[in-house]
Amino acid sequence: MPVRADELPEAAVPSPPPGLVTVGRFDQRPGYSVNRPGGADSWLFTWTTGGAGLLTQGATWTRSGAGDLVVLGPGVPHRYAVAPGAPRWMFWWVHCQARPAWTDRLRPHLLGDRLHAVTPVPAGVRDRLEQAFGRMLADARWTGEGAPPDTESAEQAGSAESGGGPVAVAHGTAARELALCSLESIVLLTTATATASVTVGGEADRPGVDARIRRAEARIAADPGAPHTVATLAAGVSLSPSRFAHLFTQQLGRSPMRTLLDARLLHAARLLEATDLPVERIAVAAGFTSPFHFSRVFRQRYGAPPGAYRAGLRR
Repeated sequence: MPVRADELPEAAVPSPPPGLVTVGRFDQRPGYSVNRPGGADSWLFTWTTGGAGLLTQGATWTRSGAGDLVVLGPGVPHRYAVAPGAPRWMFWWVHCQARPAWTDRLRPHLLGDRLHAVTPVPAGVRDRLEQAFGRMLADARWTGEGAPPDTESAEQAGSAESGGGPVAVAHGTAARELALCSLESIVLLTTATATASVTVGGEADRPGVDARIRRAEARIAADPGAPHTVATLAAGVSLSPSRFAHLFTQQLGRSPMRTLLDARLLHAARLLEATDLPVERIAVAAGFTSPFHFSRVFRQRYGAPPGAYRAGLRR
């Protein structure tokens, strides 16, 4: 059943276990919200088909309208709800572990704090996406015996009168892989056809992002531990530092140094998760010259100092 704000106003809502593929379609009215102060253990994919939603992850937020795919990575506090002023929010959602190749396709759409907004998807592609989500919901129900169920339409998956749609959990290996294949087609279609236009952190819709700014952003993401400065990043794309900083902030909704800090903290978190390197070495590898500063900003972002963050993951 969908979680409603009038039942659990700001309570923490647990996410599905990370090893499962869980898919559903909701049609929610104002007052609906989900709050996870600890984030989720899995990735969350949302695709809006009507109305609007407001999704917040860490310090980054975006408004999602019809045709927008918004993806929230794991491990960052998040909250999502019907957007203020919207009469409803109709959306498909999927909790799962993302395939490695998907993160490469989503990276150009990263806004910060593991929040990706792939928007807007052309109207001509949306029918095919609707079919892919319906197929995913049907495949998730397959037990492995007989033929998989027929693809479910949006009408079958839920209605406004019911206040939400059914949820399917793909338990079997075949059902899980079929569902993930449908989701992979969704990621491919949206990232291949979407244009760079997004609403983030209060910024208005943007007609596009300068290729030089995208190159600088990709350079930060590829090597966050490097000694980047506004001057070196600007020189790399043949812009003056002042012009570069202005364009970067205007088009991406955050400053170059804020983007660099976000990338370094994310890199540090991944090192803490995947390695046994001492915290001091991770700080250096992530580009922090002061262990004290690293510990302070890491705690501000993830709610615990680096050592405690790692210990919590191990537990």
